[in-house]
Amino acid sequence: MGKSSKDKRDLYYRKAKEQGWRARSAFKLLQLNERFDLFSDIERVVDLCAAPGSWSQVLSRELFQKQDKKNAKIVSVDLQPMVPIEGVTTIQADITHPKTLQEILNVFGGEPADFVCSDGAPDVTGLHDLDEYIQAQLILAALQLTTCILKPGGKFVAKVFRGRDIDLLYAQLSYLFEQVICAKPRSSRGTSLEAFIVCLGYKPRAGWQPKLELNKSTEEFFRGSGIGKAENMQYLELPEDERLIAKFIACGDINDVDSDATYTLDTLDKIQSLNPVQLPTAPPYKRALELKRLGQANSKRV
Repeated sequence: MGKSSKDKRDLYYRKAKEQGWRARSAFKLLQLNERFDLFSDIERVVDLCAAPGSWSQVLSRELFQKQDKKNAKIVSVDLQPMVPIEGVTTIQADITHPKTLQEILNVFGGEPADFVCSDGAPDVTGLHDLDEYIQAQLILAALQLTTCILKPGGKFVAKVFRGRDIDLLYAQLSYLFEQVICAKPRSSRGTSLEAFIVCLGYKPRAGWQPKLELNKSTEEFFRGSGIGKAENMQYLELPEDERLIAKFIACGDINDVDSDATYTLDTLDKIQSLNPVQLPTAPPYKRALELKRLGQANSKRV
């Protein structure tokens, strides 16, 4: 979480620092849980694209502290390094690699997961069509691992960018889950296309065995499952019992603070500046700053 003037007036940002969350996104998962009761009857959880770890923090506190589930197991996966969280197994790896799947299964003792979530998103370019496409591909990559590890009846939650082609993703997910809901937490800014797809009741496709393999595209992975884009486009008339229109639901207390509003600090003399809950572990600009301090940074453009 940065220290820009807008962040200082964002109450969710300030509340996150006060309550010890690594990022304001923690409130998004908390508000999703308030609406859908995601944390009930779960013990094995996978948090994909987890860094810096705010969702893993939420899962740890909810399962270990509030529900006192001593046998619960939480695995966080990300390509970026992440500072450890008590009770959470951290794996620095690619979510599309078969070895990552095996590492998670080893932590779970070979048992399937009850809940898989992903708050991952690409670095946005500002080109909405491109950003939506890349985000959809990230969701499908997370879904690949999910179909390999989630138990029947399990839950899946992921961040989406709502665009004109989002209906295709809803349709694909409806083949795999009994309920598919698009949810917008109050802590998610209304000016953002961001929302969260909540998928409940995993139902594996009959006769299809998902298997992660290197150098296989998402299209190839889901081929034969009956949900792939090519197959959906080939048969324009989908079976009535397989179609689903995703509901759009707002989450969070209507009386809670507005995530799009900024609030003035009336008592500046009483404000105490708080350090970040978790400093960056390995920011990509770290080496450049070190060279700049030593006066060795090369400003010439090649």
